Amino acid sequence: MLGLILGLILVISVLLVLIILAQNSKGGGLSSQFGGSATSQIMGVKRTGDLLEKLTWGFAIAIVVLSLGANKIIDKNQPVQGTVSPNVEAAQQKSAIQNFTPDLSGDTEATIEALEADSVPTE
Repeated sequence: MLGLILGLILVISVLLVLIILAQNSKGGGLSSQFGGSATSQIMGVKRTGDLLEKLTWGFAIAIVVLSLGANKIIDKNQPVQGTVSPNVEAAQQKSAIQNFTPDLSGDTEATIEALEADSVPTE
């Protein structure tokens, strides 16, 4: 479902860019690109500009709505799978070692065994 929404966002984004590029900031826009008078007789210059403006707003609103929908679909409690960083693993091991409090009673072998047990990751 998330892939479908992301695909729609991508397609609508490309269409939005094309619609914006088709508009002319001085009001000519798409209707002046196709011969002027013939297009003006069919749709009229004003109607073409209105259509492009409505499409622009519609696509922009669709992107916002789909982005919010994709955000709601993503499960934030689910751990990220596939990417394992060696830096994260090293930091976790270092944190485990730093949080270790050694036994100061003089039993060195017990201290070493406890340290090794805490720093070895179990899977």
